[in-house]
Amino acid sequence: QVQLVESGGGLVQPGGSLRLSCAASGSVFSINGMGWYRQAPGKQRELVAGFTSGGSTNYANSVKGRFTISRDNVKKTLYLQMNSLKPEDTAVYYCRARRDYDGYLYWGQGTQVTVSS
Repeated sequence: QVQLVESGGGLVQPGGSLRLSCAASGSVFSINGMGWYRQAPGKQRELVAGFTSGGSTNYANSVKGRFTISRDNVKKTLYLQMNSLKPEDTAVYYCRARRDYDGYLYWGQGTQVTVSS
């Protein structure tokens, strides 16, 4: 089993920044393809940024140039640096990890990000 715990969400004004963290624990050796997703009210959950199993990164078009995904393998933590935040970035942000041998998906509990003046 793998546990994912997100933190760092909050209320920020447009143009501001936040850094989200996702701490992984448990059988982390079995996971790959970690990433960040978000879900706004009334919308489907969507990929924000992620690492592929090969280590490359991908981003949603809407966040390219503003968000940066990174990880600390020693601390077993995934990060999402979010700059130039916009009201449309308001959502619950989730951390996701995929178990390498069967593709099972682990999700964190989510952290709320609200961008508003």
